[in-house]
Amino acid sequence: MTTDHPSRALATFAASLHFDDIPQHVVERAVNLYVDWLGSALGGKGARPVESIALFASMAGAANGNGQAEVLIDRTRATPYFAAMVNAAASHFVEQDDVHNGAVFHPATVVFPVALALAQAARASGRDFIAAVVAGYEVGIRIGEFLGRSHYKVFHTTGTAGTVAAAATAGRMLGLSPVQMLDAFGSAGTQASGLWEFLRDAADSKQLHTAMAAANGLMAASLAADGFKGATRILEGEKGMAAGMSTDADPARLTDRLGVRWALTETSFKYHAACRHTHPAADALLAVMAQHGLKPQDIERVTARVHQGAIDVLGAVTLPTTVHQAKFNMGTVLALVAYHGYAGVTEFEEGYAAAPVAAFRGKVEMVFDEEVDRAYPARWIGKVTVHTRDGRELTGRVDEPKGDPGNTLSREEIAMKFRRLADFSGAASDEEASHLLDAAWGIASETRIGSLFEVDVRA
Repeated sequence: MTTDHPSRALATFAASLHFDDIPQHVVERAVNLYVDWLGSALGGKGARPVESIALFASMAGAANGNGQAEVLIDRTRATPYFAAMVNAAASHFVEQDDVHNGAVFHPATVVFPVALALAQAARASGRDFIAAVVAGYEVGIRIGEFLGRSHYKVFHTTGTAGTVAAAATAGRMLGLSPVQMLDAFGSAGTQASGLWEFLRDAADSKQLHTAMAAANGLMAASLAADGFKGATRILEGEKGMAAGMSTDADPARLTDRLGVRWALTETSFKYHAACRHTHPAADALLAVMAQHGLKPQDIERVTARVHQGAIDVLGAVTLPTTVHQAKFNMGTVLALVAYHGYAGVTEFEEGYAAAPVAAFRGKVEMVFDEEVDRAYPARWIGKVTVHTRDGRELTGRVDEPKGDPGNTLSREEIAMKFRRLADFSGAASDEEASHLLDAAWGIASETRIGSLFEVDVRA
């Protein structure tokens, strides 16, 4: 699709999308992504930054027991605005929410909190819920691609593009017209923010990014429904998002095959509980160790060959002092997979600072690789060179890390991940997890979406 007004074209698409327009395989993928997100949201229970945001919401009068939407970490009720805020913060904490490679964007953590909160408030159907979710994914992913690599070097795309994705989701749930949806985009885009500087200080900003992206996007759509006007070229305008946040923006990406290419299906699940930039090298190291029967003690040093984006983000953390920082440190992640075969939430909590892990971390270096960088962000190739204590030099390569569309998680693996996260945080018992899973798999066929934890007599 070509247009001289891509913001309007994208807004019109989002406002006009109906469930019957969405192919069945896209619906099924959206359901899988919902179940995956729900596990991450539950996994955030008890995390200090998340609880701080939840406390703020409670003090603001959000959780008075009479709200229309559910705060998943403590099962209180809140307004949709505050429920979306807390659930978005919670679902981005354990670092296992989904990611779109080409946009370098985590759609679920800003889309599903908004869709669920408004669906519960409106008693909406599963069909409307899915249509809103798909609208949010398609909009957010395209904006992330549009803003380009230069944007991600400084800005956390999930906080920026995610604000407009949340507005698209909310706008579709609220039934905005194309004109109103464009106003919502304008109000969302002018609030879009999120800077990577927080990683250097082990700050809590990452949860704030997703919390406010969801909340501000929801607010933007709600204001638009009341006639509040927004900039009509907030994405590509002379003083719009790209002008202030990018040097390589490509407006054609905003309308790329709308309604034909379903970008939601390109989204990857996160297998390891760490920054996605570490996953390709982690999987490549595991492949080398399996192929050659290596133990961690056999390894003298590891070189992870990465794209520049990985260096830009992971290079900020040289000596992690918190669990969250450890998830953005290549050496720690490779150490955990070397010792445990998997870098999950428990492995990080219990082992990121252990002496063997710390020692292995010191053996890892990242170097720029031209082939890997050239393929990024469309493909995230994993390449490692492993030097063993007996003098061998071994290489490993993974073209599709586990969780990518070509190497995706099965529903059984998604369910296992869900149970692991619910158990890790204590957010749900085994029996409750089974109930939540059964209901979540059937979300698209729900007549009216109500509480996830309570038996809803109005259903």
